[in-house]
Amino acid sequence: MKQMRKVTDFANYLTRFFSEHLAGVRNLSKNTVMAYRDTFRLLLLFCKVVCDIKPEKITIEMIEPKLVIRFLDWLQTERKCSIPTINQRLAAIHSFFRYLQPQEPQYLFLCQKILQMPLKKSSKAIIQHLTDKQTALLLKQPNLQTKNGRRDVTLMSVLYDTGARVQEVCDLRVRDVRLEHPALVTLTGKGRKSRHVPLLGNTVNLVRTYMQENGMLQNGKQDMPLFYNQRRSALTRGGITHILQKYMVALKGKDMPEKLTPHVLRHSKAMHLLKAGVNIIYIRDILGHASIQTTEMYARVDMETKRKVLESAYSNITPEDLPDWNKDENLLGFLENL
Repeated sequence: MKQMRKVTDFANYLTRFFSEHLAGVRNLSKNTVMAYRDTFRLLLLFCKVVCDIKPEKITIEMIEPKLVIRFLDWLQTERKCSIPTINQRLAAIHSFFRYLQPQEPQYLFLCQKILQMPLKKSSKAIIQHLTDKQTALLLKQPNLQTKNGRRDVTLMSVLYDTGARVQEVCDLRVRDVRLEHPALVTLTGKGRKSRHVPLLGNTVNLVRTYMQENGMLQNGKQDMPLFYNQRRSALTRGGITHILQKYMVALKGKDMPEKLTPHVLRHSKAMHLLKAGVNIIYIRDILGHASIQTTEMYARVDMETKRKVLESAYSNITPEDLPDWNKDENLLGFLENL
């Protein structure tokens, strides 16, 4: 009989971490669990390819700070990961060892050493956003004579009007839309937190027409994805990004950014609300930020609003002209004798 391999402590606790802790105790979303999964999939690949350690041989004692540092460096040099991505991977490892502490007190010192590893500092990227005119130009691109074109303009209008995260739009179902006054959509974001976001103006008409055309207002369609592909499956994040990029190609050379992601529309909505004088507290609630500090980043980059505020409060008390130093004989004499 073939002898069965002994299950390592790492395999045992990693399995329990995913099946019991993340999905059961913490009730994290599917996307968050998948992000954690990708971290440990890459860690196993690193151990196998770089360290010559087979996944079934890995023990908890092997996952010590030096190996984690080498792993993070490998992500940056070989996998070309950005610093925010590397920090996400380290945060997932932190979460595992935070879970492990009370499970195996004998590894408490190892856990603490891993948890003390700091995240890498990175420069803050400039928030990319579209102007009002650029946004309007983008929304005029779909061909409204085709069914896909009508879907695409409705999709982009909902993305912009609600300031939603792309996954929140992917997860939208018919039951999440209310067209009666006041029209709104119910978005479920990070931490499974739901919020109501108003639908306004033309967006309401677009959504109503789109839903009528696709038979979504009939009974029994409540669980149908609001935006779907040819296979009748909900659009994915990649699918929505592809749709946006398709229309950006047509606008190439018209003073538009080279790349457009769904998050750029989210940033654009936030900046336009801020410039319109909407209270930052309301903007936070619309975007679904857990902290007002996250929303404040839009105020820091809004140079146009800052300029208008300064101009309105400006008192012209500085001198109009400066003397011509070429006519200052004392200064010229000083410079010549220096």
